[in-house]
Amino acid sequence: MVQPPIQFDRTSGALEGANLWERTAALALSTGSRISSHFSHMGYIACANLLRKTLPERNIAVRLNEDAVFEFPYGDGYWSKLLNRSYHYEDELELLFRDSADVDYTLIDCGANYGYWSVLVSSKPFGSHKAIAIEPSGQNFPKLANNADINGNRFETMKCAIGAGRGTAKLSGSKHEAFSIAGDQSDGEEVPVIALDNLLDDGRIEASGKYLIKLDVEGVEIEAMKGGARLMQGDSVLLCEEHGSDRKHTVSRYILEETPLELIVYDPSSNRLETVTELSILDRIKVSTHVGYNVFGTASAFWQDRINALNAKAVRRVQ
Repeated sequence: MVQPPIQFDRTSGALEGANLWERTAALALSTGSRISSHFSHMGYIACANLLRKTLPERNIAVRLNEDAVFEFPYGDGYWSKLLNRSYHYEDELELLFRDSADVDYTLIDCGANYGYWSVLVSSKPFGSHKAIAIEPSGQNFPKLANNADINGNRFETMKCAIGAGRGTAKLSGSKHEAFSIAGDQSDGEEVPVIALDNLLDDGRIEASGKYLIKLDVEGVEIEAMKGGARLMQGDSVLLCEEHGSDRKHTVSRYILEETPLELIVYDPSSNRLETVTELSILDRIKVSTHVGYNVFGTASAFWQDRINALNAKAVRRVQ
């Protein structure tokens, strides 16, 4: 019989439905996150996944806020950092999403994994926005669909990968957070591929809308941008991952040199979203080689004005 999920409230810290060993594991997972946060969580995922092998197979449902529940397998190395209530997942994205609560936009969540951002952005504190969560993995998609279900099916799910155009590809990888269609793969799961602009062609979104587009597509960011040229001409912001180990800053270089988009990056030293004209700033910001850093690209005057206003708020907070 499948056990009901453990319940954890990030606001209050309450943990319910766990036995003594599961409570002990929760303390270890939280403490490990706090300690490893001082060195960008180096080694945390491996240690958590070892601990997971000692736990019964069941889910944990983490209440992110009063209107958002995010469920994943208990002990999962990637997501268990959420048990540490001081941990914030991708600060720079949350900063933009929170500030955009009053904007009528749709989140296009590419490489959605289990749907964390779709769950959060569609919740009331973030503005109850529309979201399309796109995930190609047959292993991940049921967990994404479950998170849509437990949150009232308030966001749409699509099982496909994002690329330069329609087709199929082989998806492979050993970690659920890092499945990829990049490269010439002879084996793996065959998955359908669409382009971002196909969402316009298929009537899923309107060209006149406003969009925040999260591209977490593990090495296929440039192909995805090529397939979204029309979408990028409108009121859209691309939120792309730039890997810390890439000292050539390939994704940012492509945005800056090969697209009409303005390149913007979050600078922790100023707590601002800085417009980038020289890639050397990334040498200072990308301090950890084993994590990803989000960079933004937009040609939209509307979103540039919003980002400038957000920066002004950051300056006032510092003063």
